Amino acid sequence: MRIEPYHSHHIDAVIRLSLRAWTPVFDSIQKAMDLDVYQELYPADWRVSQQNSVEEACAAEDTKVWVAIAVGGASSSIVGFVAVKLHSEGSLGEIYMIAVDPDYQRRGIGTALVEFALDWMKIAGMSVAMVETGGDPGHAPARFTYEKLGFGLLPIARYFKKL
Repeated sequence: MRIEPYHSHHIDAVIRLSLRAWTPVFDSIQKAMDLDVYQELYPADWRVSQQNSVEEACAAEDTKVWVAIAVGGASSSIVGFVAVKLHSEGSLGEIYMIAVDPDYQRRGIGTALVEFALDWMKIAGMSVAMVETGGDPGHAPARFTYEKLGFGLLPIARYFKKL
């Protein structure tokens, strides 16, 4: 596996792997959240809003994106990506978005992407790194990776109510 800068021709592969990776996450969120609120947040299908979010993150000028490429035999394929934002005013680097294709999970790719992002943040002069994830069961693998790499949890309660 190698990590290289994202280019616009990667977008279809990044979207495909992201939607596959986040399917269990959104299934878990739907179970954890009030159904009326969930349906308001994702009225058509979560995939539509998530695809838009990935496209926006990959195109944003204030976001740096890298892809993980599995190399083997005569072919290579994109198996993960990470998007990072720098908040210079607070010397804070943020892992804004990350996903690994389910067929390649539990192989250290997520860890490698986070470590790559952290190294880049340090080189860019950041002194603190942040990543946000859910507390639901679908996000448990992500939390495990972040905690394994030394991230500390700041408990935050976010409440939703349908109006």
